[in-house]
Amino acid sequence: MNKKIKALIIAILILFIIAILKVINIEEIILKNMYTIQYEDYVYKYSEEYNIDPYLTLAIIRVESNFNDESVSLSGAKGLMQLMDSTANELALKLNKEENYDIFDAETNIELGTTYMSTLLNYYNNNMYLALSAYNAGIGNVNKWIENGTIKEDGSDIENIPFKETKNYVRKVTRDYGIYTKLYG
Repeated sequence: MNKKIKALIIAILILFIIAILKVINIEEIILKNMYTIQYEDYVYKYSEEYNIDPYLTLAIIRVESNFNDESVSLSGAKGLMQLMDSTANELALKLNKEENYDIFDAETNIELGTTYMSTLLNYYNNNMYLALSAYNAGIGNVNKWIENGTIKEDGSDIENIPFKETKNYVRKVTRDYGIYTKLYG
């Protein structure tokens, strides 16, 4: 067999492999393994109840805890949606939860977290960027940044967020939200 025939056979094999990979959509398979849907029942239930896109809830959980329900941050935020005790206690009172609720319980944490995100979205007129900034840095900081002109009221300039952690947080959640929406939406 001469070199030209071998090269032609190799080229045909490569094209065949590429065609097969496109048919089975390997990229989507890989992404769905990276961007899993866990705690699906609770995510959909409470996202619907509190009027939040469930893909946004999934993105928050993925960035906050990577679906580790026992996660505790260095600042003391706990559970899937990384709630501080003070925030969780305030939300639990609002929802008439019993005093000894378990913040690490997936359902409880997702209910409290979606309640909190819903509150922030309402407060910031459904502006996801400002609500996510407040979820990470607190309403007081976000309001201060708006008041002193560091960020705009429409949240269109997240690059001006002065806290690097918050800026990166908003970037990651919005990126993951877009991926979840594209994969499953």
